[in-house]
Amino acid sequence: MDAKIYTHEGAQKGSITLPEALFGVAWNNDVVHEVVVGMQGNARAGTAHTQTRGEVRGGGKKPWKQKGTGRARHGSSRSPIWVGGGIAHGPRSDKDYSVKINRKVKAKALAIVLSKKLSDNEVLFVESLPMGAPKTKEGKVVMAALAKGSENAALVGKRKNAALILLPSRSEAVELSFRNFGNYEVMQAKDVSPVDLLTYKYVVVAEPAAALSILEKRVAVLAPKAAAKNN
Repeated sequence: MDAKIYTHEGAQKGSITLPEALFGVAWNNDVVHEVVVGMQGNARAGTAHTQTRGEVRGGGKKPWKQKGTGRARHGSSRSPIWVGGGIAHGPRSDKDYSVKINRKVKAKALAIVLSKKLSDNEVLFVESLPMGAPKTKEGKVVMAALAKGSENAALVGKRKNAALILLPSRSEAVELSFRNFGNYEVMQAKDVSPVDLLTYKYVVVAEPAAALSILEKRVAVLAPKAAAKNN
């Protein structure tokens, strides 16, 4: 399969043959759900912590005697029903939300999401982003040109999570040029995850030959299994 390549000015400049391993994988809801939920769980810090009645300070003395006052019986002022008392059934920092994600399952989810994005016309390939110095104005001009050339108005019209820009290697000039935008994110191809891809509507791949080569290596763990199955 082939895809169009655009210049940073929005003009079409040739095409690129896309690898089947990245963009020819059928959608699998179960695999994507497993990986996304697992990664979100692994990202949870689990630092929220409440004190029980045994941990909160005070409450050693019985508030009043058991009988004769006309009031309800209480043994401690640090009971959960008292103001300043302990918390019942609150979050505890000793809870672990992390789960193990199989390496091949994670690689497959990455290919599945990329394939889905391509089939929905949400992947754009840009020849390069030649920004010699950090310029927010230049970043805005580039995205406007790409939106017009590819006829994807939401690339600039969407106010949140519009596009994820993938680079084959780090470029400080590109990162700083898009840092002031709340609807764009710049990331290296070696670090992108299925969660990142699903967070943004569009994926803009800069220097596609180099970027796709990196992504292919990440899903290469699936190749031996596929070969064995075909034999």
